[in-house]
Formats: sequence, structure tokens, C-alpha cells
Amino acid sequence: MPDLLLELFSEEIPARMQEKASGDLKKLVTDALAENDVFGEAAIAFATPRRLTLSITGLPAEQPDRREERKGPRVGAPEKALEGFLNSVGLNLDQCETRSDKKGEYYVAVIEKKGQPLPGLIGDIVPQIIRAFPWPKSMRWGEGSLRWVRPLHSILCTFDGEVVPFEVDGIKAGDTTYGHRFMGPAPIKVKYFEDYEKKLHDAKVMLDPALRARTIWEDAKNLAHAQNLELVEDEALLREVAGLVEWPVVLMGKIDERFMEVPGEVLSLSMRENQKYFTLKSADGKMAPRFILASNLIAEDGGAAIVNGNERVLRARFADAEFLWQEDKKKSLEKDFLPKLKDVVFHAKLGTVGEKAERISRLAREFSAFIPGSDKAKAEKAGLLAKADLVSGMVYEFPELQGQMGRYYALAEGLDAGIADAIAEHYRPAGPADDLPEGPVAQAVALADKFDTLAGFWAIDEKPTGSKDPYALRRAALGIIRIVLENDMRLPLRLAVNLPSWGDRSDDLPPFFADRLKVHLREQGARHDLVDAVFALEGQDDLVLIVKRVEALGEFLKTDDGANLLAGFKRAVNILKAEEKKDGRSFDGAVDAGLLKEPEEKALHAALESARSEAARAIEAEDFANAMSALAKLRAPVDAFFDKVTVNVEGGEKDREIRENRLNLLSGIRAATGAVADFSRIEG
Repeated sequence: MPDLLLELFSEEIPARMQEKASGDLKKLVTDALAENDVFGEAAIAFATPRRLTLSITGLPAEQPDRREERKGPRVGAPEKALEGFLNSVGLNLDQCETRSDKKGEYYVAVIEKKGQPLPGLIGDIVPQIIRAFPWPKSMRWGEGSLRWVRPLHSILCTFDGEVVPFEVDGIKAGDTTYGHRFMGPAPIKVKYFEDYEKKLHDAKVMLDPALRARTIWEDAKNLAHAQNLELVEDEALLREVAGLVEWPVVLMGKIDERFMEVPGEVLSLSMRENQKYFTLKSADGKMAPRFILASNLIAEDGGAAIVNGNERVLRARFADAEFLWQEDKKKSLEKDFLPKLKDVVFHAKLGTVGEKAERISRLAREFSAFIPGSDKAKAEKAGLLAKADLVSGMVYEFPELQGQMGRYYALAEGLDAGIADAIAEHYRPAGPADDLPEGPVAQAVALADKFDTLAGFWAIDEKPTGSKDPYALRRAALGIIRIVLENDMRLPLRLAVNLPSWGDRSDDLPPFFADRLKVHLREQGARHDLVDAVFALEGQDDLVLIVKRVEALGEFLKTDDGANLLAGFKRAVNILKAEEKKDGRSFDGAVDAGLLKEPEEKALHAALESARSEAARAIEAEDFANAMSALAKLRAPVDAFFDKVTVNVEGGEKDREIRENRLNLLSGIRAATGAVADFSRIEG
């Protein structure tokens, strides 16, 4: 079956746009063909800095014939309506059918469309796609009207080896492409994808971005190993560099030793962001005075001139960084940087960063009481200085280094290492896969920062809505949850959310944590309804205990005893709800043992008394597995009660007393299970 080959050849496409653009080209063309009932066997798209390529194999030679039905006006409709319908379908009234429904007769146009040869269909589809291509940014050039990411030079389009004739803004489709800009610029004639890919490779163009990335990575690792160095992994940079070259040639350059006194994070970030170089590290894990670059040229001198030029550019970059580093070190975090925070606005309604720093300091001291091994004074100091590096010259130039530079400045002026680490790590975790802050001081400051942010934005009613969360409050809450749970902290949630001095706040911040906890636990396989069931208990704001309860409850409900007890609970509650509604009162009084007549109700009463006592002792000891075991003993007496005992006995005054007593007995099931979780919130 015939194949389609399409290439759009242009000036350099920004690396960050290439992957999406190749995907868009594939989707737009295949969707347009599908709308015309044309389907291929496989489609694959590629991108290089200068081209987007699409290959679709196994296409039919012609579009299939199609039959389309369009419903028209009612018989007897106004002449204008009928005329408009006939004009839209290109038929006369005799060519239309009449059909009936409940409302009467109406006209139907049955349009037979003969499929056209596929080259003609492709020639109609592709120009429309090119003109409406969804580039994030596009430009016009010369006197043409076409917009493209960079000037479009040529279009290659063949079907079954023959050119598909069409034109876009004066650019005629043909069977010609071009190789590497310097090493293979001559025109190349192609018919099929196989010879297209091979001829491009011969002309020093690797079409597949994944192949370019693998080549860069493997060659870079080999160069590093030859020097007993290790390449620092950076998947995002690798993808970007693969989008900058069509024929990668990997080279290694040197960094002047004088610059190695500058923090490695600064050097690495400068190389990555400004020059797209890869960082290397020595066997001891420290940054090595070497870097890796990917050239787009096989140089006659083996790349010596290219390396020399890049080293020269890097020296200028690093000289600027060195100057900022030296200047910042002359200043003190507390005496010089901290006062400037009063001029930096955190949020128009929440004051300055300086005011936030004071709150973080106070909160960090408070939270230290709940973190074993934490030093209140150090936490207070670290909280005060946590944001101070924001006004440093280095962080102004490299905002990504906030916190990290604060650590270096703290150590440079002789502050405690725990304080320095807390400054660096208090932003953690920045995402679900990010590391947590290490050490009690860092944990206290991280919690303080996140709780203050949440309470502040809740106070001004700037809460996340739907998919919108501009202040990353969900991430802050998840960060708190991870820090608390993974360090087994016994931090009362309601106390924590009320510590920041923001005045009155909404009561829905703890439920917000419940929602975030559900997300966190769901990713670990827990059920959201179990989190609801535990959170619903009054006073449940210890995240560690909540998780323990959820885990124990989940394991319990997997057993037959647990599943049957849940069913018995729901039956009891349904009866209670109905009778409480009918009587206009609740049944939660003490059970009168003298009114218990049947053996099954006596057995249930005894089992409830025993289970309550046993479960209470287990809960007091935070042994939720044994609490569940105590409840499991209710399964048999509950089943027997419902099998043998009639709750709503009818008759005289004595029968009414028995009915009320049995309803109070059922409420004992609700009370016993309620000590562990609100079973009414459990699904199933």
C-alpha cells in the first residue's frame, strides 16, 4: 500500500518547541485523513532544528466512496427554508427523500460522494494545516502572508514515490530536501521515507531526536570516563541539546581553577542555562573543572577551536558570577540582607517578605516543640534568615539558587551548620518526588514557611479553585503532610493552622488538608472514603494517627469479619435513622439489661460492652490493629441479632419499652464502631 512522506524545511526551530510540533503535525494530518475516512497502518513524526517530518505507511490509493444523509425541513415548510436547505446540499427537491417521524414528514438529502485519489485529498489537507499550524509563536517574513515559527524554505511531499502537487504562499511541494547546513547542504532528491532517512544520514543529519540524544549521552559518558569523571544526569538539558544539533559532536572543555572557589551550583546553573553545557563531577562527588558541550560540526582540528571559543565565553560568564559571589560574601545575612526584606512585597494583602520572615521565625520556634532533637533557638534564627538571600546579588541573577546561596553565605560568616542547612532546605519538598528537608531545624523552618503561606492566603480568601492554584497551596499542604508523616511527627493540625497570626480564618483549612491527605494516600493505594471516615471523628488532627487508623481500617475491611460488620453497621444505622425520624428523637440511651429477653440480644449487649472496653484500651495505646480485632468480635452477635430478633415489636407499653431498648442496643453498634472511625462514610 502507498506511503506518505512530508517534510517542512525551515530555519532553526527552537528546541523547546520541536517535540510538540512534531506531535501536532502527526495528529493534525492523521485526524484530517480520518475525517475523510482514510486511515494508514502507522504514522511517525520527527523533528530536527531545521525540519518537521511525517511518514504515514499503508495508506489506500483512493479515498473510499461515502454516503451522507442530511435532515431537512418539514414537508410544507416555508419556501425560504426549503430553498436554503437545497442550496446547502446542492440538490433539487426531486432528488430528496421524504421520511416520517412522530411529528410528521420531512425531507432528507442523501448525498453520494465519490472518493477522490489520495494525492488530491492530501493536496487539499496539508496546505490548510500549514497555514493554521499551532506554533506558540510565529513570524512572517518577506512579502508573504504565511506565518511559521521561522522562515519556511521548502516543502517535500511524496505519495507512493510521486510528488503531491500543491503550493503554500509561493512554496511548491516537491521531492527535494537538504542535509546538514555546513556538512551536506546540497539538494537531495527522495521518493520514500527509507531513502529519505538514509540520504539525510549520509548528509550528516540524524533525523530521530531520540538517536541524537542517545549519541550525545553515550559520547559524553565515554569522554567523562576517560578522565575518571562522571557525567551529571540532566534529562531536560539532554532533550534540549538534542534539539539544537542535527549531527552532534561531543567535546570536553576546561574550567579555570580560579572559578572553582565559586559554589558549584552557580557554575553548573550558569553553564546549563546560558551555554547548554553538561556538568561533570569527580569521584568525590564534587564538581570537576571540566564541562561537556555538543557541537553541530565535525571540525578539521578535532574541535580544538570550538572548545577554545566556548572556554573563552565561559570565562566571561564565570567572571561575572565570581564578582557577585565575592561581593555578597562581604555582607551579613542578618545585618545587611535581612533589613532589605522589608522593601520586598510578598503579597499586596499579606505584607512584605521581612514580615513573613519574622512570622516564620516565631513559628519555627513553636514547631520545634513537636520535633525531637530540634533546637528552638536555632530554628528561630534559621527562620528569620531563611529568605535573606533573596536580596543578594547572586540570587537576583540566578533566582533558582534561593536558599542554596543563603546556606553558603551562612557558612561563610560562621553560622551553625544546622542553621545554614535549614536556610537551603526550607523550600523542600518542591514537588511529590522532591527530597524532604533533613534535620530537625530544617524541618521546623520548612513547616513554618508552608503553614504561614497557607494560613495567610486562607485569611485573604485566596484559596485554590478547580484546577487553579496560582500560589501552589496544594503543593504546600502536600509538603507539610510528607514532612509530618515521613518523620513521624505528632503535630496537632488544628494547633498548627492557628499559630500564624492572621486573625480570623476559615474553618475549611483542616478539611483542605484532609483532601490533600486523600490524594497522598490514594497514590499509595489507600481508599479516600477511609480517610473521610477517620477525619470525621471529633478531634482527629494528628496526621500520623489518622494514617495509622486508615491503614488498620483498610486491613480490617479486607477480612470477612470487617466486611460483614460494616454490613451489620449499615443495617443498624438504617433502622435507627428511620425510627429516629419517625419518633423525632435520637436513640442513644443506656440499655436496660432487664428488658433484654432474647438470647441473641443479651449476647450482643455483652459483646458490645466487652468490645467497647477492649477497643478503648487499644486506641489509648494507639494500637489500632487490636482495636479492629476487638470490633471483629461483634460480627457473630450482630449477625445473630438480626437473624433472630425483631426490633420494632408492636403492642402495649411494655412492647414500646422493649422496642426503645433494642434501638438503644443498635445505637451501641454505632457508638462502638464510632470510636475507631465514622463507618457511615465508608463505601460498600
